[in-house]
Amino acid sequence: MAKEIKSQESIPASKVQRAARFMRTGVKVGKNYIRHYARNTVKPGSGKDQLHEENARDIYDSLSELKGSALKIAQMMSMDKNMLPAAYSERFQMAQYSAPPLSYPLVVRTFNKDLGKSPDNLFDTFTKNAVNAASIGQVHQATKDGKKMAVKVQYPGVAQSVSSDLKMVKPFAVNILGLNDVDVNHYMDEVETMLLAETDYELELKRSKEISEATSHIPNLRFPKYYKDFSSRNILTMDWLEGAHLDVFLKTNPSQEIRNKIGQAMWTFYDYQIHHMKAVHADPHPGNFILNEEGKLGVIDFGAVKDIPDDFYNKYFVLLDSSLLEDDDKLMKVFINLKFIYEEDTQKDIDEIFNILKTMVELLGRPFRVDQFDFGNDDYFKEIYEFGEESSKAKALKFSKKPRGARDGLYLNRTYFGLYSILNQLKANISTKSFWHENKFDL
Repeated sequence: MAKEIKSQESIPASKVQRAARFMRTGVKVGKNYIRHYARNTVKPGSGKDQLHEENARDIYDSLSELKGSALKIAQMMSMDKNMLPAAYSERFQMAQYSAPPLSYPLVVRTFNKDLGKSPDNLFDTFTKNAVNAASIGQVHQATKDGKKMAVKVQYPGVAQSVSSDLKMVKPFAVNILGLNDVDVNHYMDEVETMLLAETDYELELKRSKEISEATSHIPNLRFPKYYKDFSSRNILTMDWLEGAHLDVFLKTNPSQEIRNKIGQAMWTFYDYQIHHMKAVHADPHPGNFILNEEGKLGVIDFGAVKDIPDDFYNKYFVLLDSSLLEDDDKLMKVFINLKFIYEEDTQKDIDEIFNILKTMVELLGRPFRVDQFDFGNDDYFKEIYEFGEESSKAKALKFSKKPRGARDGLYLNRTYFGLYSILNQLKANISTKSFWHENKFDL
C-alpha cells in the first residue's frame, strides 16, 4: 500500500532564494547556540545533546525543503556514524527515502515537459502521492498493461543548482563539522561530477542495464526491468520490486540464514563490480535496496556509478596485500603514491600520518584477509568508530595545508563504508573471498 507523505508545493529555485534559505537556517543555528550557552550558565556541564538535536532539526528541515545536492550531502554524511553526532546522523537518514515529496501538479508539469503527456495519460494508474521521496527525486507507483511499475521523478531545478548548492554547503562542512578546508576544496570537483551524473536519468538507465546484466549471474540478486519509452532525463520508469527497505525488513526478524544470503549477495555484487568491471554502484545506503523474505537482494538505483581508473585501481588495491603490513618501506611508498603523504612533509607529520594510515589499512582490510567474516561483530565496528574518533584529532590531518588522498578514492571509500554498515545491520556472516586475488600488483 502506498505511503502518503505531506507534500511540498514548491522548491526554492534561484540562487538568491536558495542562499536566503541557507542564511535563515544559519540564523536559527546561531540562536540555538545562544540558548545552549544560556543553559550552561544556569546548569554548567549540561552537554551538547539538546544543541545537536535542535541544530539537526533546523538544518534538515532547510535541506529537505531545498532538496537536490544539499540534501544529498546530508544523506551521504548520515551513512558515516563517526562523522556526525547521533542527532544529525539519525535526522539525516530520513533523506534516504522519506524526505517531504513534491505535490502532484509539479510532477505533471515534469511529465508534460519531458514526455508530452501527463502520467494519467501514459499509465493505467498512477499514485498522486509519492510512495518514497529522497534527495534527488521521488517515486510514484504506476500500472501499465497489468504490470506494476516504479516511476522516479526528479525534482525541478536539481541539476541546475548542484554547483551553487555545494558552495553553500561548504561552510557547513568546514565550520559545523570541523572538516579540513583544504580537503573539502580538493574533493569538491569529484562530488560535483558525481552529483551531476545522478541528475541524468538517461545515463542512469544506461548504467542500470549495463551493471544489472553484467552481474545477473550472482545468486540471490534481482533487478528491475527499465522502460525507455516511459523515461527521460528527469523521469525513470522500471518494474516495481516487492519487498522492504532494510529497517522494515529487519523488524520481521529474519533468520540468520536469510541475513547471510542477502549479505553474501551484496558482498559479491560489489566485489565483482569493482574488480571485474572497474565501475561500481557507489551509493550503498539502505534506500537503494529492496529485501525480501526469500533472501533476495533487489538493487534499484544506479544514479551514482564511480568509474575506477586503472592507474588508481592498482595503487589503491595493493593495500589489500597483507605482506605490506610487515614492510613499512613498501607501505610508505604506497601512501606516497596515493598522495596521503608528501616527501616534503615534516618528519613529525609523516610519522603521525603513517601510523594512522597503517592502522586503518589493517582495520578496514581485515575482512579481506580471512575466508569468512562476521559483520555482526559489534566489537569490530566499535574499533572502527573509536579509531575514527581518535584519528580525526590528528593535527597533521586536521591542519594540513595539502589535500590528503587521491580524488578517485572518495566515492570508493564511501562505497566500502556503506557496504560494511549495511552488512553490520544485517549481522551477516559471509565468505569474503575477493576477486582482487585474480589481479597482479607490483609492490
